[in-house]
Amino acid sequence: MAFREKDRGIWQQISWQQALDAVLGCAAGLQSLGLARGEALLVLGDNRPHLYMGMVSAGALGCYAMPVYPDATLDEILHVAQDVRVRFVLAEDQEQVDKALELRERGAPIEHVIYDNPRGIRRYKAPGLVSWDELQARGKQAMSSDGTLRDRLIGLAQPDGPAVFIHSSGTTGKPKGVVLTHRNVLAGVRNAHRSGAFDFGEEILAYLPMAWVGDFAITVGAGIALHFTINIPERQETVPHNLREIAPTLYLAAPRSWDNMLTSVQVRMEDSTWLKKRLYDFFMDAALVAERRKLEGRAPTLVQRLMRPLGELLVTGPIKDQLGLSRIRHAFTGGEAIGEDTFVFYRALGVKLRQLYGQTESSAFNAMHDANEVRLHTVGRPLPGVEAKISERGEILLRSESVFSGYYQQEEASRETLADGWLHTGDAGFIETDGHLVVLGRLSEVVHTAKGERYIPNYIENRLKFSPYIKDVAVLGRDRDTLAAIVCIDKDAVGHWAEVRGISYMSYADLSQRPEVIELAAGAVRRVNATLPEGLKLRHFVSLHKEFDADDGEITRTRKLRRNVVEERYAPIIDAIYGGKPSVTMRAKIVYETGDVGVTERLLTVKEL
Repeated sequence: MAFREKDRGIWQQISWQQALDAVLGCAAGLQSLGLARGEALLVLGDNRPHLYMGMVSAGALGCYAMPVYPDATLDEILHVAQDVRVRFVLAEDQEQVDKALELRERGAPIEHVIYDNPRGIRRYKAPGLVSWDELQARGKQAMSSDGTLRDRLIGLAQPDGPAVFIHSSGTTGKPKGVVLTHRNVLAGVRNAHRSGAFDFGEEILAYLPMAWVGDFAITVGAGIALHFTINIPERQETVPHNLREIAPTLYLAAPRSWDNMLTSVQVRMEDSTWLKKRLYDFFMDAALVAERRKLEGRAPTLVQRLMRPLGELLVTGPIKDQLGLSRIRHAFTGGEAIGEDTFVFYRALGVKLRQLYGQTESSAFNAMHDANEVRLHTVGRPLPGVEAKISERGEILLRSESVFSGYYQQEEASRETLADGWLHTGDAGFIETDGHLVVLGRLSEVVHTAKGERYIPNYIENRLKFSPYIKDVAVLGRDRDTLAAIVCIDKDAVGHWAEVRGISYMSYADLSQRPEVIELAAGAVRRVNATLPEGLKLRHFVSLHKEFDADDGEITRTRKLRRNVVEERYAPIIDAIYGGKPSVTMRAKIVYETGDVGVTERLLTVKEL
């Protein structure tokens, strides 16, 4: 089975033969509408089988399949659509069709909008609207009229033709276009497969954004090459429920997702019976101790080994079943560092969680842990087929068939990134004597304090986010005497913590300024400070009244910090911290759905440590 999609509570199945017929029907239909080699198909929406098929169809025609994040603003989409001529849009539903039509009104040369879900669109009179079923009918008609068209379509794609057009995260500026060829994507899949990342016939849940390279590499690249069963959740809100229904064999998630699952387990156990709590504490504590012994290179004791089967029966097995991890064979985390407590918890649970290191420019797969050889501070060894070395300035350089050939129409940036035949990752790191790769953070973020202390803010930020109560953070201190931070609490985790303790609040802003919550965040900062040298300890922090928001440009769609935006927007907070003030008033403009504009004021506490 190729695809399974949850629709109105029922799993609908699509075989590989049906998927091939749909891809060829889509390709023939797009060709009949005038989509030509070198043009782009803009893809708007959440994960859907027809959207994946449309992307494969575009690649078959030598066109650029260009997915964007479903919650991207019009300005962000316009920037993407300016890279290459976009006359065709494949949209999931009415919301995304409305975006496409508004893009047309703002000057984008969009001629045809193909939509998947017809709900709410049937009465639209805009020219160029085509349903998926209409497109399939056109394609089938074209193939029935030309007996050789089907075979010609199958043979059109070439190894060095475009498979997907993805944009970089754009942490330091506008996102850059990355065209990955079929050769790039399949080389990355081959390298990962040879290292044991996945095997033929895996069962996966395709829930990650289609505009992220990790989703394309696994769902489309590995999914087609290794005949995965690709399950599509009904909605993003139903992902946890669908995950339990499917119980995939392969699962990739960001550290924050693994943290959220762990928090849900802890919350449920707090609300459980006395006996269940005692059983959980007894068996999980033993499993955690045994797992830490393994990470230190020591074997578990005889008692720990004997306890494991009973713990699996009574505690760890039921937990894995509730989380949808009962059949998991390959579990990965990537994108940033994961907290030690979270990592060890899943290993103790029996989920062999591993770190994966990859980039858009290298088709998502660079290095990863072996399932039975993990280290908390490394990302594993480079994959077979990937060469890695460290430059004189400490940058990680890579060479592989999976590496792209350059940014789209940006020759200078491409020359810098691919100088001397190596991909300059922009990451600082080093290789240990046994080949394990250590990633410290972005090389561009290596900065110094006024006293000359060298540090990488992202390294400290990731360790602060190991706390389940901190969602985002920006570390300050470039050319300053001391380091400080702007902290965004995790509303769900902190809200539950406050509820258990009878602490009332009315909103995120109110919760963030409660003295108890500020002290809770201070505890997380103190724990990180204990691991830092004296000159790099954080001396102050402010708990922000709101989360960092991608719509406000403060983080990217993949939740990477846009440091320059944050430092500019929250300059009054930074001035108050380094000016020795105990508090600061933040004023913010709010634009309501009606178009009205208001201003809010919030007094924020500057916490000294």
